[in-house]
Amino acid sequence: MARIVVCEFMDEDAVAAMRKAHDVLYEPDLVDRPADLARHVAGARALIVRNRTQVRGDLLAAAGELRCVGRLGVGLDNIDVAACEARGVAVYPATGANNASVAEYVVATAMMLLRGAYRATDEMVAGGWPRNRLMGREIAGKQLGLVGFGAIARETAARAEALGMRVAGFDPHLPADHPAWERAERLSLEDILATSDVVSLHVPLTAETRNLIDAVAIGRMKPDAILVNAARGGVVDEPALAAALRAGRIGGAALDVFETEPLKGDAAAVFRDVPNLVLTPHIAGVTVESNVRVSWMIAEVVGKHLSGDA
Repeated sequence: MARIVVCEFMDEDAVAAMRKAHDVLYEPDLVDRPADLARHVAGARALIVRNRTQVRGDLLAAAGELRCVGRLGVGLDNIDVAACEARGVAVYPATGANNASVAEYVVATAMMLLRGAYRATDEMVAGGWPRNRLMGREIAGKQLGLVGFGAIARETAARAEALGMRVAGFDPHLPADHPAWERAERLSLEDILATSDVVSLHVPLTAETRNLIDAVAIGRMKPDAILVNAARGGVVDEPALAAALRAGRIGGAALDVFETEPLKGDAAAVFRDVPNLVLTPHIAGVTVESNVRVSWMIAEVVGKHLSGDA
């Protein structure tokens, strides 16, 4: 039986299914014990990870018999794909399995920030009644600007349309005649920023997208606009965003991904006492339902790969 190492959390029924055909080591906290992880991957044919395990360098060197890597998610920032390809190691992301979860997160946080009611709890517990001050805005009739118009952005667009939003998108890699543009107005990045009530990011982290939303970009946004980043940390200049929120230059922001993860120390201090801000720990794509879909997809594809492995 081929040996599979799973070092971050996975649906346990999917793990049990893999165990019917393979020797599976499932330790969700193994990612936090790098020496143990390096020892366990020696001799493993498959490694299954989420976004925290860095599949590169010494870890790849220790995994001399590795044949495939399953990614319980879609981003591959934590995997040296080129090094894997050079070693003949296949990399399988769970493409599409958490699209709905991310799309719902974007719409939910946008609605929460537009409405503003989430800020009432502490004041009301203290005896306040801020009814007039917390009059918020409806999402219907607002423009959603999607920076990047791939599969998750299109899922987001569908939900936004159902709520009465207008949808615009920017994606230089998607041809102008692509059928996806039937769902959204195709605009430049500058026009997306200038005209959208909600701006949601859906781009990978590359040299071109690093700090794409910097002080200049934020300055182009409407003064009451909402920014949502559930894509990749590093796409937003975090100190610039914090400064803009403190100064009231935009209406609010929701961040699920960060330049430094886990967010702590000086990186966390950037956001201390920043108003109109929602921070979440990289969970936009992680729901009970998506965890099942992602886990079973990867269990199946890894199993198929190993069944044909020499």
